[in-house]
Amino acid sequence: MASGREDSLAFMNTSTSSPVAVSDGDSILLDGSQIGSASGSFQNEGFLVGLDGGGGGDGEFGFLRTEFRQSPLVGTVDYYERHVFLCYKNPCVWPPRIEAAEFDRLPRLLSAALAARKGDMKKQTRLTICEGHDGTETSNGDVLIFPDMIRYRRLTHFDVDTFVEEVLVKDGEWLPGTPEALRGFYIFVCAHASRDRRCGVCGPAVIARFREEIESRGLQNKVSVSPCSHIGGHKYAGNVIIFGPSIGGEVTGHWYGYVAPDDVTILLEQHIGKGEIVDFLWRGQMGLSEEDQKGSQELRLQLNGKANIGGSTKESVLSDGLSRDLCGSQVKGISYCQVNGSSLCCQNPSLPVKTDNPNLNERETKLTAEKKSNRKQISRSNNGKGLKLGFVACQHGLRIGSGKIHMQL
Repeated sequence: MASGREDSLAFMNTSTSSPVAVSDGDSILLDGSQIGSASGSFQNEGFLVGLDGGGGGDGEFGFLRTEFRQSPLVGTVDYYERHVFLCYKNPCVWPPRIEAAEFDRLPRLLSAALAARKGDMKKQTRLTICEGHDGTETSNGDVLIFPDMIRYRRLTHFDVDTFVEEVLVKDGEWLPGTPEALRGFYIFVCAHASRDRRCGVCGPAVIARFREEIESRGLQNKVSVSPCSHIGGHKYAGNVIIFGPSIGGEVTGHWYGYVAPDDVTILLEQHIGKGEIVDFLWRGQMGLSEEDQKGSQELRLQLNGKANIGGSTKESVLSDGLSRDLCGSQVKGISYCQVNGSSLCCQNPSLPVKTDNPNLNERETKLTAEKKSNRKQISRSNNGKGLKLGFVACQHGLRIGSGKIHMQL
């Protein structure tokens, strides 16, 4: 995911911030550590246009390649708990492995320090490089951290060891800088062309479509998209990561694969606008093991009465403001309470699907009972004023993580 200045991440001044442009980077997993941009202009428009339509051919590297959507996606995200993004230069100048490049001292030293201290860190941490430009909202050396939702400004190669020690090992603050809070949703799209042509062809096209949709919907201060470097899984290009808060305030990081430009509206309207995971594109999420990713999807599909992953299923990543902006009562012919032509919440729910797994059946029974109880309570408390049951049902979120399942409104 590379390039972009106004296509940025949401950052907040001093203690809070909204999306600002960040870009592409190269990511590596360090047992024990990746970011995005939004509406606006990429620092190098030629990067996006050239790789999107130019010579390589969509049939060989793009969305028409023979391998596109031929492999299962769920469970393809390695377990990790924290994502660190270093803003550094332009994707056009990144070598295939920027973390090891001789002349790119800052990313090389930060990568080495993380590797050296991985045994001392409490959280498995992933590092990704994203675009940085001096004199703009996102400068070279800025560091973004998820799920902490914070940014530190202007890290230099002189500060790397101290920064890693204080922030990533001790989970404290880096005294030379004040962490700035981030808010909103941050979308990162891999566009690391020098690493893999598939990402170089698919990534820019997806980013361009995100930018168009974000601008047309007036979401520049709420949703940001940025290109970044390799995050793993070239064959799943376009690869997308979405970071954002759930209804309960917990920040989640969801990975999507085989994303084409036409899927952008689905991700904006359903994942960000309604809090629904788009399962047919879902690879997994930060904080879940590969097996837990598969189990959580299976449970979501059962709870929603789905026999396959042809649509989306609920997850509590909904923001009230975004739901109004993205959805209203109806978005492009899709009612708020419908997904892919089938009602998920405005009619009687499907009967639970029984499985051979007693734990899943037990959890499913408890969740079904809790969902009915929540609906009754809301119906009584609102006395029918301005809040209809169908809308309430759509607000239900399912959050699955660390072996725990929570129903939220």
